[in-house]
Amino acid sequence: MLHLLLVVAQLADSLPTVSLDQAIERAARLDPAYVSALGQVDNAAWARRAARLAFILPSVELSADATAYSSPYFNPGTGLEATHAYTARVTASYEVFSVSKLTALAATDATHEAAAAGELEQRFQTAMATEADYYSVLANQELLRVAAERLRRAREQLAVTRARVLHGVAVQSDSLQAALEETRAEIDSARQGVSLVVARLQLGRRVGVAGPVAAQPLDTLPAPRLPLTLEDAVSMALHEGPRYRLVRADERAASATLAGLRGTYLPTLDLTAANQEFDSRFYPGARNLSSLTLTVRLPIWTGGDREVAVSEARVNRDVARAVREDAERAARRDVTEAYETYSTARDNYVQSIRALATAAENFRVQDERYRAGASTIIELVDAQVQLTQAGSAR
Repeated sequence: MLHLLLVVAQLADSLPTVSLDQAIERAARLDPAYVSALGQVDNAAWARRAARLAFILPSVELSADATAYSSPYFNPGTGLEATHAYTARVTASYEVFSVSKLTALAATDATHEAAAAGELEQRFQTAMATEADYYSVLANQELLRVAAERLRRAREQLAVTRARVLHGVAVQSDSLQAALEETRAEIDSARQGVSLVVARLQLGRRVGVAGPVAAQPLDTLPAPRLPLTLEDAVSMALHEGPRYRLVRADERAASATLAGLRGTYLPTLDLTAANQEFDSRFYPGARNLSSLTLTVRLPIWTGGDREVAVSEARVNRDVARAVREDAERAARRDVTEAYETYSTARDNYVQSIRALATAAENFRVQDERYRAGASTIIELVDAQVQLTQAGSAR
């Protein structure tokens, strides 16, 4: 068992070590969920850019075709008979009026804001997961140290107990109790050693290392008080929290999509300019023909497709609204939980320091009393367990 503890301790000296800031920075570049969220921002930015360019630039298309006839055919472009006809054209089309064109701009703006909020939220989630893995390494290091101290004390107790039994000042059951405590301490040390190895491997995975990584120790100063009240925290979360910004943007995007689909019941106005070249050989140049077309479209019945799309969009809007309202109602509960958990943990840390000092003093007294024959082995083992628990809780 001591060999295992020595191996784990020596391994820590040879491992690559990262600070918390380094771990968070490296994890952000590697976490698949964050990479996906960052990609969604790029996609939303391109969609918004395309929606804006639709107000400025027309759609442009180049095309060419070649036709072979089985017998001479009158080519309307050249006015001559030929067995081959070639046409080249360039077409520019601009949507002069369309409700969906207007609503697409609002929808893409909202989608981009939602993607940005989602990216920020995922960045926080990645940072939190990285911090959890980082602190898991530090916690398991401390727990391994506590377990090693417990094992050392258990062996000292066993040696003292056996000496007392040999001198006839203690019974055999005292030696058995001390041996049982030593066995438990060995099992706990082995378990903590494995937990530390696994925690270091998880931290390595998080920061992109195919192996264990050690965590740089942090300062032991008490955590500061939060610089804002609970009410301020709730208000800030509702206005600036990425989760709440995301659900509000999702609702706006769903509303804009619904408005655009309802706009398909209104006519659209398109302006199309085309230039065509005709000939009986390639590249056509015998005749050039230009055209300018103004088209008004008003779909009357599309087989129910519009109605289905509007119904689905309305349901999506209602769901997005319900999600937003539920998130805002849950804000106070979520913020209160996080706020009070932090404050309680801060206060408990101070109490745990006092508890550890008390448990250490209690163990010292019980150890001296047992050596003097004033207490039983049960009381000594109980003091040992209390000291171990206090060290683990800290």
